[in-house]
Amino acid sequence: MTPAPFIPGPHQDVMIEHALDHPRCAIWAGMGMGKTSSALTVLNMLQLVEPGCDLVLAPLRVARSTWPNEAEKWDTLRNIEIVPIVGTEAERIAALKADASTNTINYDNLPWLIEHLAVNKMPWRWSRVVSDESTRLKGFRLRNGGQRAAAIARVAHTRVRRWINLTGTPSPNGLNDLWGQTWFLDAGVRLGRTYTSFKQRWFTEDRYTMEMRPAPFAREQIEDRLRDICVTLDPKDYFDIKDPIVRPVYVDLPAKARFQYREMEKKMFAEIEGNEIEAFNAAARTMKCLQLANGAAYIDDTGTKWVETHDVKLQALESIIEEAAGMPVLVAYQFKSDLARILKAFPKARQFDADPKTERDWNAGKIPIMALHPASGGHGVNLQDGGNILAIFGHWWNLEEYMQVIERIGPVRQMQAGHNRPTLVYPIVARDTVDELVMARRETKREVQDLLLEAMKRRAA
Repeated sequence: MTPAPFIPGPHQDVMIEHALDHPRCAIWAGMGMGKTSSALTVLNMLQLVEPGCDLVLAPLRVARSTWPNEAEKWDTLRNIEIVPIVGTEAERIAALKADASTNTINYDNLPWLIEHLAVNKMPWRWSRVVSDESTRLKGFRLRNGGQRAAAIARVAHTRVRRWINLTGTPSPNGLNDLWGQTWFLDAGVRLGRTYTSFKQRWFTEDRYTMEMRPAPFAREQIEDRLRDICVTLDPKDYFDIKDPIVRPVYVDLPAKARFQYREMEKKMFAEIEGNEIEAFNAAARTMKCLQLANGAAYIDDTGTKWVETHDVKLQALESIIEEAAGMPVLVAYQFKSDLARILKAFPKARQFDADPKTERDWNAGKIPIMALHPASGGHGVNLQDGGNILAIFGHWWNLEEYMQVIERIGPVRQMQAGHNRPTLVYPIVARDTVDELVMARRETKREVQDLLLEAMKRRAA
């Protein structure tokens, strides 16, 4: 591939200028707006005035492929050599020894990196850090936080001069996602020195359910405090983009499957009513209800044995594929049982995996049906050339993953690839089940437990 001249768009000019002017900042830009190339341009420019090494934190696939591939695309970045610190321990150690201006590393390997440097008395050499998909740092706490974020926190404000947070979804599950990410920018100056002080200032906690609810003034005040270091860019402000066309496909459970579902639902509600604090986090029956809505449920604790209860979602998926009239269809699934049933029902279907050839084959039109799990096929995956149709077979609570999986073939990426076609999303929804609650959660961002409690009351009535 011959490197091409990089000519930033107006929206990328905003990102670049913001990052150059603010040593520690956040760029909240919609998916597909060129955050990676913009950040690389910033790092390249800073090398001229602030020589030093750069470290990019990212999900595994993004660290291994997306950032190195992006650097190779542009001739203006030819001075940047990216060496990923991924793979086996031996491969990571070899990467650390390589002479490179920039390293990438996946979040899960951060504790290893910090420990390896300490044990071998190696200095921390990265003066700039870019946190790609910075919501991975949202769980940071000064005490008892996530190990990955805690590891990098040790050097964030002592060894790192510049820090850039990149994400298109800074608060997918609510305003409380912002404290951990922002701490890496200002050590708590804007949102509170501790997570506890952050909660006390802008949230109330339900004494029975322990759920945090933002105060009426919380959003306005939090946004005001972050305005100087955070820049937000919406694709619709720069491009003529239409929203994805969402066409829910409703199915009704057969009588026997409906009875099985109702029995499980009653037990789920009983657990919620008996111990509200654990209503969602510890209520595995909620997942059982989602499994039953899809048509199969696990019957052991190992997650390997399951029984099929109905095939109405498979029938609906067949109708969607027939309606596509030969156009490739991307299918988002949640459980391994869903994947096995989809591959069996549609022999031409393939599973999306870590092999780069799978992504290339999809984009080349060689895969008519591809089953993709949101957690493995979200960040850093470009599937827009392969198609514009997404069927959601199984639902999940995570709003960020839902948005990411849509954007793999979403309007911005379709536009950037030169495809003048809409993005079609077909959620397959089992009527009168937890599926509908998950849909409501994604549409309104309401708390999971509130939805479950409301459903329980509605059933009782």
